[in-house]
Amino acid sequence: MELLRIGAPRDAKRLERLLNRRSLERDVEPRVRPIVDGVRRRGDAALVEYTRRFDGVTLTPARFRVSAREIKAALDAVGPTLLRAIRAAKRNVEAYHKRQRRSSWTMTAASGAVLGERILPLRRVACYVPGGVAPLVSTVLMTVVPARVAGVEEIVVATPPGEAGRVNPAILAACAICGVDEVYRIGGAQAIAALAYGTRTIRRVDKIVGPGNIYVMTAKKLVYGDVALDAPSGPSEVLVLADATADPRWVAADVLSQAEHGTGHEYAVLVTTSRTLAEDVRAAIGAELDELPSVSRVRARLDEGITLVIAPSMARAIEFANVFGAEHLEIIARDARRISARVTNAGAIFIGPYSPVPVGDFAAGPSHCLPTGGASAMFSGLSVDDFVKRVSTIECPRAALTKLAPVVEAFAEAEHLPAHARTVRERLER
Repeated sequence: MELLRIGAPRDAKRLERLLNRRSLERDVEPRVRPIVDGVRRRGDAALVEYTRRFDGVTLTPARFRVSAREIKAALDAVGPTLLRAIRAAKRNVEAYHKRQRRSSWTMTAASGAVLGERILPLRRVACYVPGGVAPLVSTVLMTVVPARVAGVEEIVVATPPGEAGRVNPAILAACAICGVDEVYRIGGAQAIAALAYGTRTIRRVDKIVGPGNIYVMTAKKLVYGDVALDAPSGPSEVLVLADATADPRWVAADVLSQAEHGTGHEYAVLVTTSRTLAEDVRAAIGAELDELPSVSRVRARLDEGITLVIAPSMARAIEFANVFGAEHLEIIARDARRISARVTNAGAIFIGPYSPVPVGDFAAGPSHCLPTGGASAMFSGLSVDDFVKRVSTIECPRAALTKLAPVVEAFAEAEHLPAHARTVRERLER
């Protein structure tokens, strides 16, 4: 766990490495590419092989898809407390995303042409839901519900198989509550390839969304262009922007909560104007660490993933936060709302001491599928817009074409495309 100071020459290189972190390591790609190519060439046979090799589970293609009976049994197996929580979260996520829906529109331009845009849902979408050490039940809601609100016709979930090929029952219960059409017990890079290219058993999709480990994210990078994707969403990260008013125990808890995801690639950073707070947070992390049931996962990132940064002013702290571009940005400071208005790069901003990241992860409403690794400088979190496409429409009466013809002909001449000009001229000369 490093304690660094902005402006200190001895800390400059370490801060630069932190700001230039990568969600995807290049040395992983040579290991993932053969998996993607194998599934593309050999389909179901490759899925059987890779599931046995990487998950330790032997499946036949007939068992790839989770049956309706298994899903019903999962609903019966999950306790009422979690079922109530899933339904409550679903209502919140649905209400938030309904505000994002767009409508088709038309306008009459100055030329007289009737122009418009049709908003159409995608037909078939896959949502990847991580399993393993931390089965992300909430990811079902955060991906499937926005797709449903957008009007997607077919929604598929892929999630890794557990022991004996069983899927976590809470994930299956969430799939049932959210109305998922198909669930497949396939995970990792092989699942991404199957969804992108299709096999005899699994039909290809139009888009793949959802978070994943470094292998999943690298596979998504490799299939981009053959299938649509959401924003890069790799290992979890949080940056806490705080001043001396923050409670060090709360900040320590926020830092530890992100480090416990367990992939070994998480980042949890405090940037503060108070050295006292930084020291107190470091002490609190040490004190609370051994009390966590997930302590082994947290220790994997204690040295490299958890960093405490001291800034000489709030302006410099905000500047640091904007360059870092965190997936999750918490602001615990006086005038937190005013500070938030100066933030330009973050997947989601959590304003004030009573807005910890888990509220957004599980319950508040916005999707928790957010850009990581600094990608918030150019990408947004998952939304209804990810599940629709926009189709422009152009309708020109003869009078409108007459007005636009000189513009068209000028561009056609400049671009050495005489046939383009002729298509207009032919119509107006008759």
